[in-house]
Amino acid sequence: MAKQQQPKVKKVPLRQCVGCQEMTVKKDLLRIVRTPEGSVFLDPTGKKSGRGAYIHPNRDCLAKSVKGKRLERALQHPITDEVYAQLEVGIAARPAQPPAAERSPGGVT
Repeated sequence: MAKQQQPKVKKVPLRQCVGCQEMTVKKDLLRIVRTPEGSVFLDPTGKKSGRGAYIHPNRDCLAKSVKGKRLERALQHPITDEVYAQLEVGIAARPAQPPAAERSPGGVT
């Protein structure tokens, strides 16, 4: 008897938000990167070289990460107020999208 092959299930990458410490689908988070040169900025592509940290695109999570210095610890680098201001602008500019669990199948909303 031949074995039936089961379809391979593709893993969905999960990341932890540095603000609320919640595990979430990677697509729903923003990546903040510290480059080898030491600059810190928002990485819209999620592919820049360097140490990354993930955060939900909302001000509450950013505020929690600032208050607890969680972002600094995650990136292993001190973060200036200018960088936090840039992150707040980047978060405000990102269009709100429902969590992955609420999206329709196939990624089409």
